This record gives sequence, structure tokens and C-alpha cells, in this order.
Amino acid sequence: MGTRERRDRSDQIDREITSLYLDALRISGIAAESVALAAVGGYGRGELSPGSDIDLLILHDGSIGEEGLKEFVNAILYPLWDQSRAVDHSVRTRAETLANAQSDIRVALGLLDIRPICGDLSLIETVATESRENWIRNFQKYKTSLHAATIERAEQSGELAYLLEPDLKEARGGLRDITTLRAIMKSQSVEVAFDRVAVAESLLTTVRDSLHTISGRNRDHLLLTEQDAVAADLGYADADILMFEVAKAARSVDYVMDLTWHRLNHSVKRSWFKRSEAIDIGKGLQEENNELVIESGFDIAGDPSLGLRAAALSAQRGIPLSIEACIALAENFTDLPIPWPRQSREDLVALIGAGAQMVQVFEALDQEGVIGRWIPEWEHVRFLPQRNVLHHHTVDRHMLETAVKAAALTRQVRRPDLLLVGALFHDIGKGFVGKDHSDYGAELIIPLARRLGFSEADVQTLALMVRHHLLLSAIATRRDLDDPQTIAAVLALIPDPDSLELLHALSIADGEATGRTAWSAWKAGLVQDLVDRTLNAMKGAAPAKTLELTEAQLRKMKSGQLSIEIRPREDSFEIEIISPDRMGLLSIVAGLLSISRLDLRSARTRTVDDIAVMTWLVALDVHAPAPSEEQLLASLERALAGELDINAKIDERIRNYRRFPGIPVPPPLVTATNDIATDATILEVRMHDRPGVLYSVTKVISRFGVDIRAAIVATLGAEAFDTLYITDPQGGALSEERAKTLATQIERHLITQ
Repeated sequence: MGTRERRDRSDQIDREITSLYLDALRISGIAAESVALAAVGGYGRGELSPGSDIDLLILHDGSIGEEGLKEFVNAILYPLWDQSRAVDHSVRTRAETLANAQSDIRVALGLLDIRPICGDLSLIETVATESRENWIRNFQKYKTSLHAATIERAEQSGELAYLLEPDLKEARGGLRDITTLRAIMKSQSVEVAFDRVAVAESLLTTVRDSLHTISGRNRDHLLLTEQDAVAADLGYADADILMFEVAKAARSVDYVMDLTWHRLNHSVKRSWFKRSEAIDIGKGLQEENNELVIESGFDIAGDPSLGLRAAALSAQRGIPLSIEACIALAENFTDLPIPWPRQSREDLVALIGAGAQMVQVFEALDQEGVIGRWIPEWEHVRFLPQRNVLHHHTVDRHMLETAVKAAALTRQVRRPDLLLVGALFHDIGKGFVGKDHSDYGAELIIPLARRLGFSEADVQTLALMVRHHLLLSAIATRRDLDDPQTIAAVLALIPDPDSLELLHALSIADGEATGRTAWSAWKAGLVQDLVDRTLNAMKGAAPAKTLELTEAQLRKMKSGQLSIEIRPREDSFEIEIISPDRMGLLSIVAGLLSISRLDLRSARTRTVDDIAVMTWLVALDVHAPAPSEEQLLASLERALAGELDINAKIDERIRNYRRFPGIPVPPPLVTATNDIATDATILEVRMHDRPGVLYSVTKVISRFGVDIRAAIVATLGAEAFDTLYITDPQGGALSEERAKTLATQIERHLITQ
């Protein structure tokens, strides 16, 4: 069953129709040179499946009388109908055909595959030529309707690659999309990588043929009850292997479809406009024609971190990776050091945290086999079906969808990086016979997380998340929450509030990604109640520890002089700044580092006896020179003297950052609580990272007239999590009302900036 059978089936129909045509001429008395029969659509391509309609165009020159034409048409159609053949036909002149094509995209699409059967071949050739020219000439008009139809099909039929009972034709990544790609290619508007879907088209069409034969119907919806029979018919060992291949094919189509539409929507007429200039956006990476590309001549194999850097930038900036970049990364792949460098781990977190935009980038790299080389454990769950009435997606897509849902919950946890990584890999243990997927997943995540470079404490937290990702939902819906033993059971497994909030967010993301049958307002309420009761039984979460001063730092503090020391690390720089304290010092330093194109990774500051000690971990922005102690000291002195307009320069950085589309992100969240142990107000700022975040926050604090005693700053992937210890001019905590007002002002400033 394949291309030859479909061609033979089409040829057989051609012979039958030719015979009917000759009989119809004889019956009606019409001259052969005034009429012709042509195949269009799938029949025109010679791709008739067992249950396919016969798409027939009856062309005439307009000279035939109405009765004679009716007699001719009936002489062809009635015998076909008597044989229970499904015929989709139209009767038109050449002019009528072109007019219909100009007003109806479905007609225009069908005519792109017109093929003569019998009759006046010159008439058919004229229509074919005019149809092709019309399609090319008016494609910009057709494009809108074509794109709208593609989106509508995807919304109605879902994604073929991830559905347990997919529609082989109408679902996203199915046969209809392949026809659309073929039509776009014929428009000559953009290059279409059609060779990349040839194998997929052959497989999906063959599966459809088998489904038609087994079901005895013209139906493309592959139900669970028919998958075993289709698999056996096509020689697969079981339905899971069949659906693995179907998913693989559909994802190839979807990948090319996404790329093609992106190029169409951002294409330019090169005869009228110059090609857009490449803009540097990362080491070795550029934006060109609204795609992320690899800089010409860059040593890809010599930079193992390039792929993750490209993926993170692509996802976070909202621009796709070019297909050429994906191929180049695969062909020049170099293994990352183990454990991964911190920056590569942060790039992975930034990729996952991009939400829906992540899926496109992840899929593009997965198509080229890059994901499996970074994460070998991914290969087992790739395209893995799960025959469960609660699930609508394959295992890998379910984990991607869970990560997308988790990206919207990053403000609810102190460690968004652990939430995102845990969400992406929470079902990594599925598909192993005889193993509980939660327990085995916890085993798998431990070496994986260690390779990624997480600390041992973080590794164990990730293992706990994977092992117990179903715990809260199960207990909340099956146990009596008023029973003290229920809360005790949770406390025995979950050691602290931070782990509990991570598990809570993962439960929500997992449930929402599974669907309404697995997650409802009722279940969400029960889980929230369980979490609240458990938190009440736990000790409160301790604030982050402030900077511990070393003997060397204490000696430098005694001099009371401004000093800077820079210590290079593997992929970053540690900058130590010791300075007499003053109002706004932290803001000035943060702003200076930002305009020096030093991207903040983490920082700890502490003020003792009016001397501030700051330790900053920074990475270089693209093409930024390595910092020198002399230059940075001179710049800081100028900034402290008011000779540098930091605000204007940061505004410029923000404008450059916003040149790209970006992605939707949760709004900033700022909270303020008073800490009795430190006699300070603790401000926590959780938001999406961008240039000048810490500068913006500390500027508002300075204007509020309060001091920053200490700060713990972290950038986790693309999320900023800053903890600041605030005191009033007398050195104590702010009043509850003032603390709340300050938090509100910071939050509003960050939202409107």
C-alpha cells in the first residue's frame, strides 16, 4: 500500500471516466473539441485513497446548449453514483473557472493540481496556466484566507503529533497542511523546505489508506479502537509503534509549516527592498529578517554553549531559530562539559521559562536531534503515546505543556528554575515496563540534574518533586483534610515550605496541562486547602541569608576607601566592591554595571558601620570588553560624583532590548514583610529579567527615603528574584503601612516602565 497503489487507483478511475466520456459524447451528440474532463485536488495529484472523493472538473467552451450539456454531464455522473462512487464535481467554462478561482480559495487550491483526463487537452492546459498565474499574481490576497483556514483547522482538530485519536487529514501537521505547503511553494513567495516533509507525507497517506480500507469508510479520524488493526495491516509490531511514527511525521510537517508561515509573514520583495541588516544579539548570534541566525564564520564546534544560548535568546526574544541555524547546530554539535557551565544551565531554564514560545524553539531543535544529545533521557519519551483517558497528548508533549503552564506560575515560588526544570522532566520515568513512573523518574532526574550543574541540595529537591508530583492531588481528593494524620502524612514527605510551594505549583501545572478531566476548580480548591493546612503546621520559611564577610573584606573595610577587585571565573566575573555607604549606592552600582554591559547573575551586599561590601557575579553582554578594575573604579567615581547620566543610558539599553517582539510574562510581584530577627523589612521582588531591573527597584527605594542594609540578588534563567533588607533612617523596620506602600510603588514602577 503506497504511492503506486494510489496511482493505480487513480489510473483505473481515469479509464472508467474516459469510457463514460466517450459514451456521453455519443449520447449527447456534443463535439469532442468543445468539452474536456480534468482531475483536480488529490485526484489531480494521482493520490486517491480507497475512500477518497473523485474531484472532477467538467470544462466546456460555452457553445453547448443547456440541455445537451446536462445530458452529457448526467451520462458521466449517474454511472459513477450507481457504483456508490463519491464524486465532487463542477461544470464550468474557462472564464467561469478563473472567476471562481479568484473569488474562492478552495477552487484556486484545487486547480493547482489540475490534470487532464480526456477531451480537449488544450482547454485544460489553458485553464492550468491561467490558474498557476492567478495563484502567483494574487497570492498576497489568498495568503490571509489560507492562514486563517490553517489556524481554524488546528483549533478545531488539534495537533496530530500529540493526540491519542488524531485526524490524519485536518489536524495540525496532517495531510491538509502538506497540501497547504505545496500551494505556498507554488506561489514562489518564499522558499519551502518541502523535501523535509516528503517522508511524512508518504507515511500519513499510507496510514490513511489503511484506515479507509479497514473501516470501509471515507474517514480520517484514527480511533484507538482501530489503531491495532491499522498497525497490523501495515506491519507494525503494535499500535504504539505506529503512533510513534505518525507523531514523528506530523511534527516534521508542523516544524516546516511554522517556519514557512514565519517567513511568509516577514518576507520582503528583494527587488524593491534591501535585505535587513543583521543585528548582534548574543555571542555568535544575530537577528536577521526576524529570525535568529548564527553569525557567518562563527566557530560553532568550538563553542559548545552556543546551542543553548541560541535557544534561550530565540525563545525569550520571540523570534524563531532559522532552519539553517538548527541544521548547523546539529552538524557541528559539541558536547557540553559535565557538569554544565552555570550559564548553559541558566540558558536551559530561560528556554523553558519562555512559555508557549518555548515549544516552537524546542521542537525545532528536537527535529534536528539536538535535544536528545543534550538530554539523552528525552529520547525514550519522545513521541511516546500514553493510552490514558485523562491524557490527550504524547508524554513528551505533555511535559512541554506542563512547562508552559509552570512558566505562568513562577511568581508563586522562590525557585522558579527548579519549578521549570521539574515541570519539564516530571514524567521522565514513563514508558518503562514494570516501573512506577514517579519513583523511576526520581531516579533518572538525579544524574540528569547533576549533569546540568545543580547543587546537591537542588538535585534532591528536583528528585522530591518528580517522586511526589502526584502527592498533593491524590491526598487532597482521597483523604479527610480534617484528620491530623492527613497533614502528618504530607509533613513526613515534604520537608519545608519552599519544597511545598514547588510541589503545589507543579501540581497545578501538571493538572492544567492534562486537561479539564484531570484538573477542575473543585480539585484546585482541595489542593489549596491541603497546602494551607500543611504550611500552618510548618515553621515559617526563613529569609535568605545575608553576605558573610571574610577576613580580607573586614581588613579592606577598615581603610574606608572605595576599592574594586575583579576575579575572572569560567564564564563570568566576580566583582567585589567595598565603599563608604551612602543613599542610593546600590542603585548607582547596579546601574553602572548594567550600562557597562555586564549582565547580573547574582549579588550579595551588606552594610556594616557605614561601609558597604558588595559581591557581584556578572556575565559579559555580546561583544562587551572584559572589565578592568581601573576603568570600573574610574567610572564608579564619576557616577558617585553625578558625572554619569546612568538613567539615560539604561533607558537606551531598555529600548534596544524592546526592539524584539518579546513574549508574554506574568506581571512583577513585590512583597514586604517585617523580620523580627533582623529588625528589618524584607522586600522580595519576583519578575521577568530585563536590563536595569535592580537599578529600577533600588532607585524607587532611594526616593522613598529608606536604607538598604543588605541585598541578595539572583537571576534564575530569565527570572529575577531579589531580596532586600530595608530599614528606616533610625535603623529599624518600616511600619506595616509604609512597607506595603513601598512594595506597591515598586510594583507599579516595574509594570509601567
